[in-house]
Amino acid sequence: MMDWKQLLAPVRLKRTNKAGRRTFFEQDFDRIIFSHPFRMLQDKTQVFPLPDHDFVHTRLTHSLEVSSAGRSLGRIVGDEIVNNYRDLKSMGYSSYDFGAIVASASLAHDLGNPPFGHAGEKAISEYFKSQGGQKFEAHVTKDEWEDLTHFEGNAQGYRILISKSLQLSYPVLGAFSKYPCGYMRANSNKNCISQKKYGYFQSEKDRFGEMAHALGLIQTKGNKQSWCRYPLAFLVEAADDICYHIIDLEDGCTLGLIDEKTTSSLLKEIIPDEFDSKKFKKIPTRQQRIGLLRAMAINKLVSQAAMSFLDYETEILSGEFDNPLIELMPSKDILGEIIDVSVDKLYRSQVVLEIEAAGYEVLSGLLEIFSDAMYSELKSGRKSHRLQTIWRLIPEDIKSGEPKNSSTYQILRRCIDFISGMTDSYAISTFRKIKGISLSGY
Repeated sequence: MMDWKQLLAPVRLKRTNKAGRRTFFEQDFDRIIFSHPFRMLQDKTQVFPLPDHDFVHTRLTHSLEVSSAGRSLGRIVGDEIVNNYRDLKSMGYSSYDFGAIVASASLAHDLGNPPFGHAGEKAISEYFKSQGGQKFEAHVTKDEWEDLTHFEGNAQGYRILISKSLQLSYPVLGAFSKYPCGYMRANSNKNCISQKKYGYFQSEKDRFGEMAHALGLIQTKGNKQSWCRYPLAFLVEAADDICYHIIDLEDGCTLGLIDEKTTSSLLKEIIPDEFDSKKFKKIPTRQQRIGLLRAMAINKLVSQAAMSFLDYETEILSGEFDNPLIELMPSKDILGEIIDVSVDKLYRSQVVLEIEAAGYEVLSGLLEIFSDAMYSELKSGRKSHRLQTIWRLIPEDIKSGEPKNSSTYQILRRCIDFISGMTDSYAISTFRKIKGISLSGY
């Protein structure tokens, strides 16, 4: 049975934090929001590429909204837990700590996503499966090769969050880790949501184990690289699910891919008791009407998710619960309808398919160019003038990240750090320049 006192312990890299005027969880939130990887989210695709429109979401605005919903979820749940476990209150914990943990982890939940959305993840994986990337297979272990051929944004995010520049507390790292297992454990049990994907690369295996031990996470039977979820990770997942269900629908309406009647009808089904048709008809613009329904729907869903968590708290702490909270909510069926509409009208729309196709070309091209240059410089010793020129284009913080005796896997991880950290615009610009398609001054 997991223990809230251990789950909330203020540990950061094996030492107790001195909170000062800010709690350690508030410090984590600030570290994330002022970090370079977080700023890069402003030019990364959420669903749609950046259009000439004021109200379509990027990864940055999506992350801020998920964090807001996560803070509310954390505070609602935290208020009940602190009242039920009086020793937490005597130790100085409050619902604000729960809110700050979930808000921080939610803020960071997409930090590891590469350019071009989920298509970018697939593009990185496909490169190493292709003829260009297969040359590295003989130089890495089997587990390392699985990491490279199955790139995962959640694992990349964990790698970012334990970097020297962030070094977040264990409770926030635990809440961030929706998939507390390595690749070889992922998909081993289709009924467990926490094993749907994987949450750390082989390069972070030991650090993840240290965190899991410090938090008192329950190890899954028969596997030393897999644990039951940190309880508040269920709230981070719920905040993300709620926001992308509702806000992707809103974006689709904004872009004219889903009509207002369909959008408003779906959102009204979530809030049948709160909806006032007379007041709604007086709202003058489509944007304001849909905005109101969106806000009311998210508020309702946050309340439902919090209640579902509290209903199953005992099972969550014992590691017996492993389902998305969204599947237990009264609005489950209507959310399923929203996904069906979104898949049909949004995720398979021409503009989304175009950005996916571009992502494959751009990222695979960049990986081939830069991985060859880094491997040549740091490992093989076989240098050409072309590869030396490419090497000089790589930022110093990437080049200096690994010593000369680095393994092939470490070199490729740094290369992926560089490319997955690019914004959409920078990736396209770099690809065009290196390929000679576009040069400054020409």
